[in-house]
Amino acid sequence: MADTILVTGGAGYIGSHIVVELAGAGYIPMIVDNFATSSPSVLPRLRRITDQPIPCTAGDVRDRAVMKRLFAEHAISAVIHCAGLKAVGVGEAQPVAYYDNNVGGAITLVEAMTGAGVKTLVFSSSAAVYGQPEKNPVPENALLRPASVYGRTKRMVEQMLEDVASLDAQWSIGLLRYFNPAGAHSSAQIGEAPSATPNNLVPVLAQVADSDAPEIAVYGNDWNTPDGTGVRDYVHVMDLAAGHVAAMAYLKRAGGVTTLNLGTGSGHSVIEVVAAFERACGRPIARRIAPRRPGDVAICYADPSRAQQLLGWRATRDLDAICADAWRWQVNRHR
Repeated sequence: MADTILVTGGAGYIGSHIVVELAGAGYIPMIVDNFATSSPSVLPRLRRITDQPIPCTAGDVRDRAVMKRLFAEHAISAVIHCAGLKAVGVGEAQPVAYYDNNVGGAITLVEAMTGAGVKTLVFSSSAAVYGQPEKNPVPENALLRPASVYGRTKRMVEQMLEDVASLDAQWSIGLLRYFNPAGAHSSAQIGEAPSATPNNLVPVLAQVADSDAPEIAVYGNDWNTPDGTGVRDYVHVMDLAAGHVAAMAYLKRAGGVTTLNLGTGSGHSVIEVVAAFERACGRPIARRIAPRRPGDVAICYADPSRAQQLLGWRATRDLDAICADAWRWQVNRHR
């Protein structure tokens, strides 16, 4: 019988794409989501893409009663933990909320998993744990010095999971450090749908290109980069989702904690991403220079070689594919 995989935050941007990949790989995905930054409208879309109903519980991962009941009522074999808050700038302004959601949620989840004897977990971590790296591309053993509240919450959860696994050899945990997920499913049925003003570059570009908004803000043009704008590793969300399926298969045969970067291995500046999005949407996008944001860094891109070595995974879609899929989703999302 197929394994049932619980995806926390599975109605969200990254979680929903993971659900699609899990279903395609023969797993039975189920979702728990409080819909704080997502919408139940994704559920019928997931059903159309996967051609199967996706069970979903409306609940907060921090709610002990909800989590205990989920594990009591379903034969869950493993968990992919995506639920949490992710906007770097908001985290700087609301640190307590970020520690409560990101760290508190992970603690409650691990308690529920332990009580149910479920000890296989993939954690959505982030390249934000590296802060401004000493060198690029960034390997997994680089110095960890997160420059933001968000990054510190992710590193704190990583440390907790490392401690849990060191005490109990039955745990098998994957810490997947995402770089910059972007793009959408090729069907244009699901994609990034920020409930408020988007914080990430690609959905900002999509919104501006599809509206009367006059321009995008470029946060700093005086970084120590070739064109003065920040450089990031943009990885297609479907490549990212495939990495989770590969990690789930790997964790079945590997115990302890496995830490992996999920990125492309190359960086693109803000200006380069704007140009790629202009190619995708076929129109110019104006930009204005704004002050740097707290918690941002100049350059960060992955060394993904360990994921290729251990999982057989690598990103296959380039920046133009990311922007084309994001634009297709933007045009079709309200239909």
